[in-house]
Amino acid sequence: MEKSETVLPGHARVIIIGGGIIGCSIAYHLGQMGCKEVVLLEKDELTSGTTWHAAGLMVTFGSLSETATQMRIYGRDLYTRLEEETGLSTGFTPVGFIEAAANRDRLEEYRRVAAFNRYCGVDVHEISPKEIKDLFPLARVDDLLAGFYVKEDGRVNPVDATMALARGARNFGVKIFEKTAVTGLIKKNGAVAGVKTAFGNIQADAVVNCAGMWARQLGAVDGINIPNQAAEHYYLITEELDNIPKNMPVLEDPSHYGYYREEVGGLMIGLFEPRCAPWKIGRVPEDFTFGEIAPDWDRMGPFLEKAMSRVPVTMALGVKKFFCGPESFTPDLQAIIGEAPELKNYFVTAGLNSVGIIMGPGLGQMMARWIMTGNPQADITGFNMARLHTFQNNPEYRRHRTVESLGMVYQCHYPYQSMKTARGAKRSAVYDRLKAKGAYFRDVSGWEGADWFAPTPQQAVIEKHAWGREPWFGFWEAEHRAARENVVLMDMSFMPKFLVQGKDSGKVLNYICANHVNGPAGRITYTTCLNKDGQVMADLTVTKLSPDRFFVVVTDTIHRHALAWIQRHIPDTSHAFVTDMTSAYAQLNIQGPKSRDLLQSVTDTDLSNIAFPFRHAQKIAIGYGRVLCVRITYVGELGYELYIPTEQAVHVYDTLVKAGKPFDLTHAGLKALGSLRLEKGYRDYGHDMDNTDDPYEAGLGFTVRLDKPGDFIGKKACIAKKAAGPLQRRLAQVLVKDPEPLLHHGEVIFRNGKPAGYVRSGSYGYSLGGAVGLFMIEADEPVDGVYVKNGIWEIDIAGKTCPAAVSLTPLYDPEMKRVKG
Repeated sequence: MEKSETVLPGHARVIIIGGGIIGCSIAYHLGQMGCKEVVLLEKDELTSGTTWHAAGLMVTFGSLSETATQMRIYGRDLYTRLEEETGLSTGFTPVGFIEAAANRDRLEEYRRVAAFNRYCGVDVHEISPKEIKDLFPLARVDDLLAGFYVKEDGRVNPVDATMALARGARNFGVKIFEKTAVTGLIKKNGAVAGVKTAFGNIQADAVVNCAGMWARQLGAVDGINIPNQAAEHYYLITEELDNIPKNMPVLEDPSHYGYYREEVGGLMIGLFEPRCAPWKIGRVPEDFTFGEIAPDWDRMGPFLEKAMSRVPVTMALGVKKFFCGPESFTPDLQAIIGEAPELKNYFVTAGLNSVGIIMGPGLGQMMARWIMTGNPQADITGFNMARLHTFQNNPEYRRHRTVESLGMVYQCHYPYQSMKTARGAKRSAVYDRLKAKGAYFRDVSGWEGADWFAPTPQQAVIEKHAWGREPWFGFWEAEHRAARENVVLMDMSFMPKFLVQGKDSGKVLNYICANHVNGPAGRITYTTCLNKDGQVMADLTVTKLSPDRFFVVVTDTIHRHALAWIQRHIPDTSHAFVTDMTSAYAQLNIQGPKSRDLLQSVTDTDLSNIAFPFRHAQKIAIGYGRVLCVRITYVGELGYELYIPTEQAVHVYDTLVKAGKPFDLTHAGLKALGSLRLEKGYRDYGHDMDNTDDPYEAGLGFTVRLDKPGDFIGKKACIAKKAAGPLQRRLAQVLVKDPEPLLHHGEVIFRNGKPAGYVRSGSYGYSLGGAVGLFMIEADEPVDGVYVKNGIWEIDIAGKTCPAAVSLTPLYDPEMKRVKG
């Protein structure tokens, strides 16, 4: 082990900051990939942050993310074989794991998760309460409905596992320096160039922030947004129990806030209470190493009592230790990983929400691939740090949101649930108008997005979530049908909007985008942005306003990612600039068969099909407002998107609503948007498609113009893909033939009895008469119309097999007659 007085190297290919499970895993995997000159810097000692006090569960069950599930499986396998490689045990013991379902809603959730996890390779079995009792004799099971058992899961020693990874990294040539704090970065031309320490500077090609609960404040020194927040996390260890059953599995019961496992002859009871206590909102002390927090017995008493009631013997045992230590949590309970949008080659892997031991090996492997090849080789759209915004780093936001985020770990994860804390940070110009119309709002990347509309504001509430139909479904259906049969207004102001301008802007955008976006002015083009491997990095619309001005719109979840992608791919020699205009414009969509009639009643611009065809864009007058009107749709009907200067948005909205009365104009929310677009088969980046898909597989081959002038990012890969022959992966629609079941995400689809994919996005198709979704067919043969026709298609919905119809073309209006008419 290098001592602090050891002279640091002058240069490293990669510098890793932080010596917990994550940092050591990345170091190990970089070394394994043959990366030379890797340096890990730890400000104190390895594991001294939060790794040392982790509970050590190694569980593969529970996630509806394919990326996360595959990482869990890989982690369990690595912990199993690491001792043979390094000579150090990880302490992994496959005692098994049981997830207990104590009510019908949790049973529904776990059956859905179990089917998905089996698809991903987890051997999970539903077992009876009696079988739970047989495996974990100390548990009270009289009120349980079922358990979900994974025999191969178990527990690991967090310190031993980290040390094994560290030894493996050293064996590959990685240099590890303890007692060496990083005090800042060296930057050059918008990229990281090294780090500063008290013992000298080290130049570097890439830096990875794995500083755990210190990651936020370390990043803040150099303007990097990492909004994770430490919170109190508890577990209790009882005195030893005579004749404790040997090799009991880990038992988890979220309804009782607890997980349970054997610990040195006694029992450990870990807790995730519904409302937690954030810790050190201002700043985590730099010298808080191997630290503990004084437990709050008064606050935690009721939760602890509830948890102990699941294993009654614990109430008669003495308490050996009631431990409280910090764990860091994020605004949406997803990890913060990826390349910082603020600084090139600065990577972050932090905010693991108490699953660092479980995810550590997989994250290390993925980050090593990302750093070495530029491609993570896994879907990272839900984890990419660029999804998070700077206001989420505000102390007040973290103070309020963290209380809820830890509690979400053990809540039933209903499909229509939205975070309730730290709300109201972003409101569109017409928010008050929509609220008065009965809008129910949900969190949309920090914005208040109207999800559906009730007849009155007082009815815009959800008293209890469910997996089945909820009382407000009728409002949603009415909005859906109004869009299909009449005309609706939707507020989409949360959509990120960029202005790209300069004499080279058209040429630059044509290089960044796969489609030909530099055509005639006054035209909108839907396109993809690809990486060099031809995989989709974003989908967006580009409207050419003039020869040197372009209006770009992307989906809310990739706001900062898309902005950084465009900025980083503008050549230094090009005269082109991108400006974030999101706050400058409200966006109101007028959609439906009568949308043209309504708009024509408020403007003197000729909106006829000849004068204003599909994909046309121009400024029009509405009342006193000047509006960019674009004829485009995301619902599969005749429709228009209106981009309105924010200061004129309320006036234009009022004008439209007044004029809409004779047309029976209906307000529609995001639930209707989702069901309408899925009936039509329209894609949503980060949901139906991600960075592992190419445009041909995603059904977006029409966004790739190989014949346009000049080169574009990913062109060579697209040419190779076209030459490779028929596709064996294709995004398709699925429709459940039974009108009763609902689709959400993760439901597994079978062709002729064999798994063929899973639902990436699901909704209810009121026009089609059943639940509808999009899924990626994964086959070992060409996927075409014959493949679809010759298959018997079924779908597993919470353990029930339902007949389904599958289509490679839109189930609704495949000929686009309603859109272009």
